[in-house]
Amino acid sequence: MTLSQIKKYAVIGNPVKHSRSPQIHTLFGKQTGVSLQYDRIEAPLDAFASTVQTFFKTGGKGLNVTVPFKLEAKDLAQANLSQRAKQAMAVNTLWIENGALHGCNTDGVGLVSDLLRLGSTLRNADILLVGAGGAARGVMGPLLATGCAHLRVVNRTASRAHELIQAWPEDCSRLSAGGLGDARHAAQGWSIVINASASSLSDQAPALPDGLYAENSLAYDMMYGAQPTAFMRQAANDGATHISDGLGMLVGQAAESFKIWHGVAPDVVPVLAQVRAELLR
Repeated sequence: MTLSQIKKYAVIGNPVKHSRSPQIHTLFGKQTGVSLQYDRIEAPLDAFASTVQTFFKTGGKGLNVTVPFKLEAKDLAQANLSQRAKQAMAVNTLWIENGALHGCNTDGVGLVSDLLRLGSTLRNADILLVGAGGAARGVMGPLLATGCAHLRVVNRTASRAHELIQAWPEDCSRLSAGGLGDARHAAQGWSIVINASASSLSDQAPALPDGLYAENSLAYDMMYGAQPTAFMRQAANDGATHISDGLGMLVGQAAESFKIWHGVAPDVVPVLAQVRAELLR
């Protein structure tokens, strides 16, 4: 295969130099026998649309979209959004199909696949989701689709959590909302607590009350790093049985994007192990 025949993909964001997506997709390609070139594109904050247009006009096949462009990506692909993207009201995966731009959101699928990898039982689970921004909105649909018993969204500003569930496109009695002080479960504690807030970026844990966790519970932070996040440390002190960061979600959402583009589902486990090992070096 000549260089000109290799299919071109990229992650687009600002900033984007920290992204591990090129490594992840390259490993997926080697594993599945798919030849690809995967780059990073740092788009100017005021030129996302034109950068996307240029990428596809010059032979690009697919884009992963990261901060701060997921809402703009949704607007660009508005005519051809997947159900996941409609629910999330954000897009992290773009591609051309039948001459038109299509968009999907694979974040929630990535989260659910990682929760299952970790051994969580999601059906009939009581789940607490901390944060009411785009990260939370992007995973609500796939979490509800697992058949969980209850999904409560809590946020530092309670009104934002209420607005999020009120804007949900389907009537859902399994949804509730409140402030961080409303995070306690009425009875036995939460099966799964997911931090979708940005608190760990500043090494701060959200101001959650004690006594959140049920027996055999999982605390999951969407952020990841070489060391446990502030939320993970908080959860350990509060009695969470199992604790994880979000690196598996990152690899899982990438695997779903890869499947959309190439029609083959890669094996996440060995790729996650390699990325984790490199993170810890």
